Amino acid sequence: MNNRNLGRADRMTVVLERDGTHCTWCGQDLTGLAVPTTDHLIPKVKGGPAWLENEVAACRRCNGQRGHLSPAEWLTECRGRGWHPDAERVRRVLASLREAIEERGGQRRARQYLASQLRRLNC
Repeated sequence: MNNRNLGRADRMTVVLERDGTHCTWCGQDLTGLAVPTTDHLIPKVKGGPAWLENEVAACRRCNGQRGHLSPAEWLTECRGRGWHPDAERVRRVLASLREAIEERGGQRRARQYLASQLRRLNC
């Protein structure tokens, strides 16, 4: 996916079309009062790229509360809170990111982190 020229609103539109209109983490409807955001699965501080293949739809609350927890850790936390996170979506987007990195190259810092998350999520 080429996303170099997409602004924030356009990125949000693409992610919502791909993922659906519910928060990946808590399942809240993002077409109502919840403010939709895009959440980087591999945080930028861990070398995660600013690519659509590294983003999922999330409500502002979940995006902010997740902080720098890994996707696997945050899925566990969400379940502990009684939410129903979309683990399959997380797996699918991480696998797509792996393919994008293999195709485009680079992202050395993100590769090991990504591989560990895919192992933890049995991908």
